[in-house]
Amino acid sequence: MRLRLTRHPDHPSFAGIVAVDVAQPLRGILALRYLVVGATKQMKAPPLTAPNRADELWKHTCFEAFVQPAGSDAYYEFNFSPSSSWAAYRFDGYRAGMTSAFELPTPEITTTSGENQFEIEAKVDVRGLAGLTDSSAWRLALTAILEDDQGMKSYWALKHPPGKPDFHHADGFALELP
Repeated sequence: MRLRLTRHPDHPSFAGIVAVDVAQPLRGILALRYLVVGATKQMKAPPLTAPNRADELWKHTCFEAFVQPAGSDAYYEFNFSPSSSWAAYRFDGYRAGMTSAFELPTPEITTTSGENQFEIEAKVDVRGLAGLTDSSAWRLALTAILEDDQGMKSYWALKHPPGKPDFHHADGFALELP
């Protein structure tokens, strides 16, 4: 299923469209394909490297998925960089009890770019993460942070809560996957 993200109104962007294709090809596997359409030559992105776990990816261009088992306050945050760096965290509740999800295997991340288009695909195996494989449904918040060549950032999400960008807010968990 393809979903369009909306830009936070306080942050202009070189991108005209940011969309995400979401699939579960197998139980416990989350497949995401983010598509950015616009003046993508203005997008500041780190060079491609071997996949590695890294913190603070959100400080630059980064694509994110927040996954919460239905009926739980706990959730996971997954970050994917165009460099193929990635991160995974577990939260006990809204911005509380953050720990690294070291049990997550390295996601498969690929990127492609063309004229006015950039894509990043991530396949995440969450079968070892507490609560996700036991849950009959997941709530998702899908987001992107795009940094331009001047260092300005725009914030994209399925749904923004009132006020400043806050991807952890419950309002952002706008997609339910069975």
